[in-house]
Amino acid sequence: MPVGGMLWSVTAPRDEPLRVMPWWLVLIGLLLAGALGWWVLDWLLGEADRAAQPDTRATLRIDAIRTGLTVVAGTGGGLALLLAARRQWISERAQRHQEAVAAHDQAHRERVQAHTEAVAEAGQRHQERQATAAEHDAAERRLTELYTRAVELLGNDNAAVRLGGLHALERLGQDNPAQRTTIGAVLCAYLRMTPPEDDARESEVRRTAQRVLTRHLRADGDQWWPEVTLDLTGARLDGFDAGGCTLVDADLTGAVCTGVTRLTGATVRGTLSLRATFDELLLDGLAGDGEVVLDGARTAHTSLDGADLGGAVSCRGATFGRLTGRGATFHQSVAFDAARVEDSATFRAATFLGGLSMEHVVFAGYAGFRQARFVDLALFRFTEFGDMAKFEQARFEGAASFGRARFGGPVRFEGATFRRTPLVDQARATTSAPHTWPDGVRPARLDDDWLLLTDP
Repeated sequence: MPVGGMLWSVTAPRDEPLRVMPWWLVLIGLLLAGALGWWVLDWLLGEADRAAQPDTRATLRIDAIRTGLTVVAGTGGGLALLLAARRQWISERAQRHQEAVAAHDQAHRERVQAHTEAVAEAGQRHQERQATAAEHDAAERRLTELYTRAVELLGNDNAAVRLGGLHALERLGQDNPAQRTTIGAVLCAYLRMTPPEDDARESEVRRTAQRVLTRHLRADGDQWWPEVTLDLTGARLDGFDAGGCTLVDADLTGAVCTGVTRLTGATVRGTLSLRATFDELLLDGLAGDGEVVLDGARTAHTSLDGADLGGAVSCRGATFGRLTGRGATFHQSVAFDAARVEDSATFRAATFLGGLSMEHVVFAGYAGFRQARFVDLALFRFTEFGDMAKFEQARFEGAASFGRARFGGPVRFEGATFRRTPLVDQARATTSAPHTWPDGVRPARLDDDWLLLTDP
C-alpha cells in the first residue's frame, strides 16, 4: 500500500496452525491406562497366589486389586492433568493471537490514517501550487498588458501621450525589478530613433526619456536600477546629464550630443565608449575601474579635471577643441595617438601612473603639462606643438621621448626633473621664440626657421 511516497507491507502475524486432538488419541490413552492397570493387577495377583497361607493370599489379592485400581486411577489422573495443561496452553496461545491481531489491526489503522493524511496534505500542496501558478499567470498577464499599453503610448503621435508612456514604463520598472532591463532597452531604442526635425515637443519627450534613464542609474537610493546598461549607439542626445551615475558598459558610439553632456562624478564599470560627437563633454571627477574610449570622438570642449580613472583611457584619432585634465589621476595607460587639439590642452598637476602616449598628436594652441607627474613611459614622438608648450616643474620618473617632435612656440622645462635623460633626437623648435630645455639637450640651428635638437 503506497503511503506518502513509501510502500508499506501489510503482513499478518505468523503463528503455527492450531491442531485439534483426534478422538482416537484419547481412546488410545484410556486403553493404555486400562492395559497398564490390568497388567499391574495381573502381576500382583500372580505374586499373591504364591503365598502359602490362604488368609495371607486373600489379603495380598485384595491389596493387589487396590494397587491396580490405584495405578489405573493415577494414569487417568495423569491423562486428565495432561489434557488440562493442553487446554491452558491453547488458551494462552489464543490470547497471544488475539493480542497480535489487535496490534496488527491498530498498526493497519494507523497506516491507513497516515496514508489519508498524506493524501490530504499532497492534495493541499497541489491546490496551493495551482493557486500560486494561477496568481503568477494573472500577474504576468497584467504585467504584459501594462507593458504593451505603455509601449503603445510611447508610439503615439501625440507628444503628451508619449510622455505618459514614458512615465508608465518608469513606474512599471520601479515596481517590477525583473522588467528593468527590458524597459531600459526600450528607452534606449527610443532615443536611438531618428527624431523629426525642429519638433520642440519631441525634443521635450526625448529629454524626458534621458532623465528617466539617468534617474535610475544613480546608486543613491531605492530608485537605482543596477541591471540597466546604456546602448545609445547612434542616438541623438540633447543636454544628456549622467552626472553621479554608475555606468556599466555604456555605449554612445556614433551618437550626436548637442548642448552640454555631463558625466561629472560618474562611476565607470566595464567600458565607457564615447566615440561620438559632442558640443561639450564634462568628465570632471569621473572615477571607476572601467575603460574609457574616445577614439575618433569630436568635441568642442572636453574636461577631465579631477578625474580618477583606474582603467585605460584611449583617445586615438580624436579631435578636441579645448582639452583639460587638471589634477586628474590616470592609473593605467593613456593614449592620445594621432589626436588633434584645435584650441588648447591643459594637464596641470595631472598624474600619469601608467604610460602616456601622445605620438603624432597635433596641439594647434597652448599645451600645458605644468607640475604633471609621469611615473611610467611618456611618449611625445612626432608630436606637433603649434604654440607654447609648458613642462615646468614636471616630474618624469620613467623614460621620456620627444623624438622628431615639432615645437612651433616657446618651450618651457624650468624646474622639470628627469630620472633618465630625455630623448629628443631629430626634434625641431622654432627660432622665433625663447626656449628652456632640459639639461643635456643641445639645440643646433638648422636654418632660419628651425632649431634641430640632438641627444647628448
